[in-house]
Amino acid sequence: MSMNKTFGSTLIIAGTTIGAGMLALPLASAGLGFTTATLTMVGIWALMVYTALLMLEVHQHADPSATLHSLAKELLGTKGQIIANIAMMFLFYALCAAYIAGGGAQLNDKLSGWFGLDVMPQTGTVLFTLLIATVVSVGTHSVDLVNRILFTLKIIALAVMLSLLLPHIQGQHLVDMPVEKGLLISALPVVFTSFGFHGSIPSIVRYVGIDMKALRKVMILGASVPLVIYLLWQVASQGILSQSDLIANSSLGSFIAALNTLLKSPMVSNSVSIFADLALATSFLGVSLGLFDFLSDTLNQKNSKSGRVQTALFTFVPPLCFALFYPQGFIMALGYAAIALVILAIFLPVAMVHVQRGQRQTVGEYQVSGGKPALIMATSAGVLIITAQFLQMAGLIPAVG
Repeated sequence: MSMNKTFGSTLIIAGTTIGAGMLALPLASAGLGFTTATLTMVGIWALMVYTALLMLEVHQHADPSATLHSLAKELLGTKGQIIANIAMMFLFYALCAAYIAGGGAQLNDKLSGWFGLDVMPQTGTVLFTLLIATVVSVGTHSVDLVNRILFTLKIIALAVMLSLLLPHIQGQHLVDMPVEKGLLISALPVVFTSFGFHGSIPSIVRYVGIDMKALRKVMILGASVPLVIYLLWQVASQGILSQSDLIANSSLGSFIAALNTLLKSPMVSNSVSIFADLALATSFLGVSLGLFDFLSDTLNQKNSKSGRVQTALFTFVPPLCFALFYPQGFIMALGYAAIALVILAIFLPVAMVHVQRGQRQTVGEYQVSGGKPALIMATSAGVLIITAQFLQMAGLIPAVG
């Protein structure tokens, strides 16, 4: 059973990470050239695995059902808890609103395209939210089952997509030098957010239990699957279109259209479209599961039927209202997503481990290697990503993706 849970949890982490944001990666790294883009991705991947393992180091001394709410309070006091709560709620509500709006629009297209139903635009949005809310409210076990099915389909769509694209690669495009050096800073927030899964770690710990060996495997493999898929996707997209073409087709729609024109195959856009739908659904499952468990802990909800229904309302109604009544709001909020994620995935784990290591000097416990220098390097990387995001907002460097 535990092996089964480990496998399912690895897929939940991978599914949460590989969101629809993956499709923006070739656009974000278009001007970098393939080698620089690859090195950037590997660097960010290593950073995110490191901080995920820091989170496990913190979790080993806590109750298995602890979330960031209770961990931050215990190690960083009330101020730390408030920062953790604001970053978590801001990031997760913004992401959920984006997934609801995107998923609702996709579902509406399917309802009208496949079944010829003439439905109001809100119908798909509400239906999509209800579907995901039902799965999440039942519990991590049901998220695990549904995620396995969707993840398998997603890999099939990806395999079709790559098998169509890879034969058309031109090696010349992959050795092109970067167009501009400054674009590296611009690409950082986009690449960073496409490796974010840290909000789901407490849900996984609760599901698997405090089994450090199994949890480490889940974090490392769960983050490595996306890295491999992203790199294959980079080879395919950057190998087919030249940098100038990628930069010219800077929106996702025109990027897919450019691939279609070049390969003269509608299968490409169909497989990309199916992949995008499934990526959105698996990401939404993972993110909303993390938010659900976090709110359940924050609001002290009982694990009863009525308690879970109440938590589900708090989890899904605010982002649904956002997506229905104020769609510009969450698009703006997503601009700040990288900043909230740096706080959640870098600053908080580093701060909590720093405090905990100061309090405990016990032998034989799990401790992430690297000591203080590694903590300082991770923090510096976080500062760099936040700076890049602010420079973009101020219009001092180009925004990408």
